[in-house]
Amino acid sequence: MNQQPAPNPAQVYEQYFVPAMFVPWATILLRHAALEPGERVLDVACGTGVVARHAAPQVAGTGKVVGLDMNPAMLGVARALAPPQGARIEWQEGNAQALPFSDGSFEAVLCQHGLQFFPDRSQAAREMRRVLAPGGRAVAIVLQGLDRHPVFQALMESVSRQFGLPLPALATPFALSDADALRALFSGAGFGGVDIRPETTEVRFTEPQRFVPLAATSSAAAIPAFAQLEGSARSALFDKVRAEVDPVIARYRSADAVAFPMFAHVAVASAS
Repeated sequence: MNQQPAPNPAQVYEQYFVPAMFVPWATILLRHAALEPGERVLDVACGTGVVARHAAPQVAGTGKVVGLDMNPAMLGVARALAPPQGARIEWQEGNAQALPFSDGSFEAVLCQHGLQFFPDRSQAAREMRRVLAPGGRAVAIVLQGLDRHPVFQALMESVSRQFGLPLPALATPFALSDADALRALFSGAGFGGVDIRPETTEVRFTEPQRFVPLAATSSAAAIPAFAQLEGSARSALFDKVRAEVDPVIARYRSADAVAFPMFAHVAVASAS
């Protein structure tokens, strides 16, 4: 019997997670960025490009937007999507810790939920500062603590139990939750004023039956043992996780969606 091909993780990310979670956060991020027509904008760790696509019309005709990511599959999805009206977007593969741009190339550097994943966050922040023109700004959004997000806490705790791993091995999305540490990161990279602003939004995942397997897959994607699981073993894992987290998810589930609040910090750091 022929097996169905595994879904492309980058396409799943774009189709399921982007509209539910990353569009609301992109709207918030860009409100703080206050882009102006003609500005040059870099979207670091752009993924499938939601921030870049929303930024392009804001900088309009003479502006430009560059989306950079080190994952070619994410960039492949970004390139395949219809471009927005406004400034053109350049998609470029590259490392946030060694940005392939000259000094002072941009008026704004944006980073949505990516900074916490960089192995050397300080170097990434220094690179953001280097490529900013005088008077430019870096605007980054990172999630507040896992303890403020009971749905993801329940999911990650369950997955960590299934694999016998410490919770921090899975909780990287929440690893830069301290506002003082975030401020110190940008101050130490040579930025002038650094403002840390708390934000919240409601995320809404349609097709609630898909939420647990997709979120669990996302949490466990970097675990070698998970990648080796065959289809039946993977399904059994999802069943165990679903049973453990269902009492928490039930508080946020309706007939057509799982919806709950999320909390983040926005760092606005000036290059002046």
